[in-house]
Amino acid sequence: MKDKNVVEVTYHQTGKSTNTNELGMREMQARVYQHRNSQYLLVKAPPASGKSRALMFVALDKLANQGIKKVIVAVPERTIGRSFANTDLVKYGFYEDWRANPKYDLTLPGSDSGKVQKLVDFLNSSDGRILICTHATLRFAYEKVADDHAFDDVMVAIDEFHHVSSEDSSVLGTALKNIMHNSSAHIMAMTGSYFRGDSAPILSPEDEQLFDKVTYTYYEQLDGYQYLKSFGIDYKFYQGSYLDALDEALDTSKKTIIHIPSINSNESTKDKYNEVDAIFDAIGDLVDHDDKTGIYTIKSKQTGKLVKVADLVNEEGREKVQDYLREDLKGPDDLDIIVALNMAKEGFDWPWAEQALTIGYRHSLTEIVQIIGRVTRDSSNKTHAQFTNMIEQPDAKNEDVEYAVNQILKAITASLLMEQVLAPEIHLKRRKHKDEKPAGDADILIKGLKEPTSKRVKSIIENDLPDLKAAILQDSDVKNGIAANVDAEVMNKELIPKVVMTRYPDLTNDEIDQVSQYAVADTVLRHAEVETAKDQQGNTNEFLKMADKFINVDDLDINLIESINPFQRAYDVMSQNIDSDALRVIERSIDAKKYDFSDEDLIQLYKNAKVFVEKEGRAPSKESTNEEEVRMAYALAKLSDMRARRNNQNG
Repeated sequence: MKDKNVVEVTYHQTGKSTNTNELGMREMQARVYQHRNSQYLLVKAPPASGKSRALMFVALDKLANQGIKKVIVAVPERTIGRSFANTDLVKYGFYEDWRANPKYDLTLPGSDSGKVQKLVDFLNSSDGRILICTHATLRFAYEKVADDHAFDDVMVAIDEFHHVSSEDSSVLGTALKNIMHNSSAHIMAMTGSYFRGDSAPILSPEDEQLFDKVTYTYYEQLDGYQYLKSFGIDYKFYQGSYLDALDEALDTSKKTIIHIPSINSNESTKDKYNEVDAIFDAIGDLVDHDDKTGIYTIKSKQTGKLVKVADLVNEEGREKVQDYLREDLKGPDDLDIIVALNMAKEGFDWPWAEQALTIGYRHSLTEIVQIIGRVTRDSSNKTHAQFTNMIEQPDAKNEDVEYAVNQILKAITASLLMEQVLAPEIHLKRRKHKDEKPAGDADILIKGLKEPTSKRVKSIIENDLPDLKAAILQDSDVKNGIAANVDAEVMNKELIPKVVMTRYPDLTNDEIDQVSQYAVADTVLRHAEVETAKDQQGNTNEFLKMADKFINVDDLDINLIESINPFQRAYDVMSQNIDSDALRVIERSIDAKKYDFSDEDLIQLYKNAKVFVEKEGRAPSKESTNEEEVRMAYALAKLSDMRARRNNQNG
């Protein structure tokens, strides 16, 4: 399976990201600590990089040296509060341990109303320095606090920041904005997502500019591990029920987290308990169930070995299973497979996990990052981590063709986006003269690349490209363009600039071109494969394989880059992994939406197409330079799609 991955990234096992300095800080934590004096700090770093401890270092410094009197740590759910339990720091080199009074750990059991009042009392009293609560508790407590000045000299730290939204309906988002503008509070926000939000941004652009940003990339984290060598993303396409295809995707020799589809999704059978039973059957024969821990023992069909399985779907007995996962996992032999629905994502630590098997596309890119984060921990039992997504492929007889097509396109484009996050950082610069050499290892020089002409464009290129590329890959016209395999000029000169213009309506046409050029070049070059070869003089030259072209790094030209569709690989993945009948269904589904024809249009174009076939001896072509012929071709596609849907309804 490994050699067929859509995305395959190899790392150097330097150990750098897990080593600590004289203060007991990992590389990421030390980078954050350098910004400890910032009033507003936004930290983007992958799961397992140590964000919780990074916060402890900064918070303790603010309490000791910066006039901050109290620290509030807000987490999205109670279980994540464990990450901020008492932690020894002095013995590793820091000057103070992290100590949180259980009285003010509001993630422990207790009534919600009591916790809200306790937070309000905490703000209004001189008692206590550190309080831990959920996002919800902070939100309700804010509504009870009459004056934003109650947050003066308070540090508010928000973990898993991507849960917050700037929308008017988000009380926590509004609270954050008011606290920033109406008090002297310090804010530290942490997220494992590299995307500002899948629908609404977390911060307004104006407020985001107030934050100092520390980004620690997925590549830095994984490249600095001691054990993990590679990571892959793969897809398994199926028709019918995913349960019938599970055998092909499941590898019981790997420590695996299986996420079943949401009960509201098309992929679900609508009976989650029966799905768990069917998954158990796919694993093997049930041997034992431990009443104390809730863990099942199953004899694997594939290996004949006994595997320990945790069921986090069934509510009955789930607390026992969670206690086992939280308290009793001491090594890789303690568990083999977890079956979950909405659990075992963020804030969940099973470092020995090797594979995430997820059924159905996850609509949130942030959720995909979180799921991948479960298996990209560094652990001595694994050298490779894997994310496998089971996706339903369209069936011409299925009335949900459009849904299946959309799921496939979203899933594959999400993997391309993840590849961007997982790859090493690059910095694109204009090549000013032929003999110019890159100033840094991450610099790539490109002849003809436009220079940013404004601070706004420079800021977008430096800080916003991941979010912009997420917006591009979620745009319906771009996704349809990928499936229709449009040529590079249409993708790079029409579809991508349209997204840039929509996202940044304040940009001039020239600025839109500049941003689009960087987005295209950055995407193409991150997908490129690097190869080296020696010339006749024995000098080693570096080549980039882009699409089907091999280009010497010294000869990179923006015109050459823009002649490549940056998402060609997405189409290649579909054409290689989906059968030809399904590909035709996808093409027909997209073609049917190309033009908005009235019934009268369709009747007339159908008549015209019959005359065209009699006259030309062939069907109308979508590739024609004649607009009327193109319209006839798309009208026929629309009629074909309508006919297939009608046949489905009639059985």
